[in-house]
Amino acid sequence: MVDKKLSDLPPLTQADEDHLATLAARPDSAIDLSDIPELTDADWKIAVEGKHYRPAKAQITAHLDKDVLAWLKSGGRGYQTRMNAILRREMLIARRSATERQ
Repeated sequence: MVDKKLSDLPPLTQADEDHLATLAARPDSAIDLSDIPELTDADWKIAVEGKHYRPAKAQITAHLDKDVLAWLKSGGRGYQTRMNAILRREMLIARRSATERQ
């Protein structure tokens, strides 16, 4: 679950901007890939498409009990994201249970 949005991050300091500019000016040949080797054609042949797919969101209107909504909102910003995460967790548990029963 993603907890942060770009708008939640603090602004870059001048030191941050200078560091990023220095990195951007480096040629690709100066990048150390020893711990992250470049992918080969063989790697791409076994790649799984959509492994990190994020489902599209649908805007809905839902009626919740006031105490449930108050509890969700008590965690601060992101209550809709938390609600989605709770529903997704329950959906996955239900799917697993249904699969195990078969």
